Amino acid sequence: MPIIATPTPIPDVLVIEPKVHGDARGFFFESYSERDFKAATGLAPKFVQDNHSRSTAGVLRGLHYQIRNAQDKLVRVAAGEIFDVAVDMRRTSPTFGKWVGVMLSAENKKQLWVPAGFAHGFLSMADGTEVLYKTTDFYFPEHERSLLWSDPSVGVEWPLTGAPQLAAKDAAGKTLANAETF
Repeated sequence: MPIIATPTPIPDVLVIEPKVHGDARGFFFESYSERDFKAATGLAPKFVQDNHSRSTAGVLRGLHYQIRNAQDKLVRVAAGEIFDVAVDMRRTSPTFGKWVGVMLSAENKKQLWVPAGFAHGFLSMADGTEVLYKTTDFYFPEHERSLLWSDPSVGVEWPLTGAPQLAAKDAAGKTLANAETF
């Protein structure tokens, strides 16, 4: 199988591991193949947008979601490393308010499938970290919401060595009790 899809403790969130071909020259892998993704996951997302960010160590981006035009996301790292987090924002889900976190890096080449209905964010673990992710809907700033990264009711265990660097919208995120949910 060209890719392996492994469920996390929240089964809808998947760790995707592509088959990497490497030798003394370097490596090659298909970062996305619709055919292989569907064979491994049973899903056939239609991606409409690719995003790319660069961060220094200690930058925390998120936890973001769109209350309308919700997006599925396929996240990977091209340089550096992140602690990638998904929080279930679906009120009727048995895992509502629960989170999963996975280390994604340029070295391990793992990807994270984050379905619509989840808040998503990451902590950059190294300077020059570059994150790329595909989405199944466009970005609509008027529908974007931020779940407070440090909400004690969610309890994400960020691997921090000090205070993170945050955007103003992330510092002002809402707690799960006060957030709009799905």
